[in-house]
Amino acid sequence: MSNVSPLPVVRLLHLQEAYAQAKAEKRKKSTLGFFLLLLLIIISAWLTEINAYKFFSNIGNFTSYIDRLFNLDSGARVYTNPMEWFWGWKTWLAQMAETLLMAYMGTLLGALGALPMCFLASKNITAQRWLVFSARRFLEVARTVPELVFALIFIIAFSLGPLPGVLALAIHTMGSLGKLFSEVVENIEMKPVEGVLSTGGNWLDKVRFAALPQVLSNFVSYTLLRFEVNVRSAAVLGFVGAGGIGQTLLEAIRKFYYADVSAILLLIIVTVMLIDQLTQRIRTRILHGDTSL
Repeated sequence: MSNVSPLPVVRLLHLQEAYAQAKAEKRKKSTLGFFLLLLLIIISAWLTEINAYKFFSNIGNFTSYIDRLFNLDSGARVYTNPMEWFWGWKTWLAQMAETLLMAYMGTLLGALGALPMCFLASKNITAQRWLVFSARRFLEVARTVPELVFALIFIIAFSLGPLPGVLALAIHTMGSLGKLFSEVVENIEMKPVEGVLSTGGNWLDKVRFAALPQVLSNFVSYTLLRFEVNVRSAAVLGFVGAGGIGQTLLEAIRKFYYADVSAILLLIIVTVMLIDQLTQRIRTRILHGDTSL
């Protein structure tokens, strides 16, 4: 038999009433939050001139376009004749290789630029506050301006081709990686830094022998991750004439070559997927010492 005595009826009724009030208050707040969210959505749609009727009445155009991407000129499905679907595979592979090289060079140059800048932007490594401030503002500008804008500027200077794309990717990559690298540097163990300074080491010694060994694996991991992003960005830069397969993709879209659009998109998707898998395994080996690929 339980030794716990039952609560008095008055106390029990009081607790039940308090529980009901708490539930009602929670329901009231949830309802108020829902209507507030709905109001914000309506205001946002009004300010951005979103026409719901136009969206739902034209959604069929989008789905029909996607369907046309998987039809050959003869009307048959693309998978029924892969040779006709990928008729330009040699040219597309060469352009895809150019896109990969653009991403590689842009990532490499950007990482090399971010390496010294990240130490200049770290408070625990660079004592001069004005230098830290200047380095951070420079990295902000580099990563804030979109790659397409940089590409357009460099196209005016160097004409069409891969060079403007590489330079655009390099500058944007330097800004993005510089930010990530500096955050890693600012979280290092400071005892090695103090040890180097106690032996009379200068700023370069502090970076080379105290900071860099602690962060190098993270730097490589972030650089590989950025390479994945730059492959996708390099494909888009072709839209403005900055080299790579993007220019051919844009031409196919403009000329309504539906099967070519789907073939090129599939090539880009497969390439990015393979690169993602490869770089992910490399990062795992670097960060965790996993020897299995």
